[in-house]
Amino acid sequence: MGPAGAGKTTFCSALIQHLRNNKRSCFYVNLDPAAEDFVYEPDLDIKDLISLEDVMEEMGLGPNGGLIYCFEFLLENLDSLTEPLDPITEEYLIIIDMPGQIELYTHIPIVPALVKHLTRTGALNINLCATYLLESTFVVDRAKYFAGTLSAMSAMIMLEVPHVNVLSKMDLIKNEVGKKEMKRFIDPDLTLLDDDPADETGTGTADDGGDPGKTGNLMGGGSFKQLNRAVAQLIDDFSMVSYLRLDVQDEDSVGAILSYIDDAIQYHEAQEPKEPNDEMETTWDDA
Repeated sequence: MGPAGAGKTTFCSALIQHLRNNKRSCFYVNLDPAAEDFVYEPDLDIKDLISLEDVMEEMGLGPNGGLIYCFEFLLENLDSLTEPLDPITEEYLIIIDMPGQIELYTHIPIVPALVKHLTRTGALNINLCATYLLESTFVVDRAKYFAGTLSAMSAMIMLEVPHVNVLSKMDLIKNEVGKKEMKRFIDPDLTLLDDDPADETGTGTADDGGDPGKTGNLMGGGSFKQLNRAVAQLIDDFSMVSYLRLDVQDEDSVGAILSYIDDAIQYHEAQEPKEPNDEMETTWDDA
C-alpha cells in the first residue's frame, strides 16, 4: 500500500516473479477497484464484485468518494474475500494490492476493519504484514518526504499489524543522492530540515514584497517551515519509521524486502518439516 504512483502494483509483479523463480507459491489479490493493467492476472479481483468506474457512473461520485464506497461495499460482502482465502494453506504467500488513496489507511477506519477480519481477531487466521511504499523521489523535497513519512506512521498506528516501510524506485535517484546522505532518509533525521536545499533557492515571501497568495510564497514562508518542523519532530518523537530500499529491477533488492516480510509474518516458522526425497535417502545396504 501507499500513495498513488508509489509503484505498488509493479512491486507486486516483481514479488510474484521472484517467488516463481524460487518455486514458492503465492495467491494474488487485487483490492484496487480502479486497476486495469496487470502483468499477472489476480487470483481474486475486487472488480468482480464492484468497480470504481461503475460506482462513479451510477452513484455520481468522484474517484475518492467512489473508492470509499467500494470498500464500504466490500465490508458488507466480506464472504467474497473469506470464501476464496479460507482454503489457502500456509505455504502460500497472499499478496494484496491496495489502492493509492491513503485516507483509507490513515483517516477512515475502513482498512483497519478489513485487517481485523483477515487476521487472528477476525474470521480468518492470516498473519499480515503491511508494506507501505513511498516513492524515493520524495527525498528531493524534504517537506514532501516528511509528509509521506507521517502518512506511513499514521498507517502503522491505525492498522496495528507488523509493518515494513519501503522507499521505492531507488533507481530514479541513485545519481542525485549520495549513499551517506541517503542514510539520513532511511532513518528519518530531523536535522534534514536544517540544510534543506529549498531554503537556499526559496522564492519571495510576503515580508520581502512577494504575493502571499502565490503557492511558491506560501510554501516558502515561515508558517510552512514551522509546520514541517512540527511534523518532523512528531516523527522523531515516535521513532517508529525506518525504510528499506527497493529497486524492482534488482532481484536481490526484491528478495531482501521479501525476507523482512517473511520474518514479520513468521513464514518459515509456519512451514511443516519436509521429508527428504526418497532418491536421496541412503540405507545401510548401500554403504
